[in-house]
Amino acid sequence: MVASVAKLKNIRVTPQKARRVIEMVRGKRVEEALAILKFAPQGASTPVFKLVASAVANARVTADKENEPFNESELVIDQIFVDEGPTMKRFQPRAQGRAFQILKRTSHITVVLNTPEAPTSKAGKK
Repeated sequence: MVASVAKLKNIRVTPQKARRVIEMVRGKRVEEALAILKFAPQGASTPVFKLVASAVANARVTADKENEPFNESELVIDQIFVDEGPTMKRFQPRAQGRAFQILKRTSHITVVLNTPEAPTSKAGKK
């Protein structure tokens, strides 16, 4: 099966908090990952849940297009990572006419699903 990719860009979650959530599901089967994300208390778990579900839908469409059998229980999260997006800069007034800078960070999250017999991870390369 061809690897299925889903990307989410400019999500208003800090990369540090999003990485905490994706570490819980890296390398797991899709059904198990969706169950973990559904009940995780972190705020970043909802967009990651939707992203993994979108990657499953992309895999289903790809399998239909190539006339391959599709079994959702075989899919594994092969790669999942968070990159830093653009930072919005805001200012808050402080005492004596000063200004305090507030950084509102964003994230880009990428998920790659694959079947276990065809991993695409680059474990052997240096």
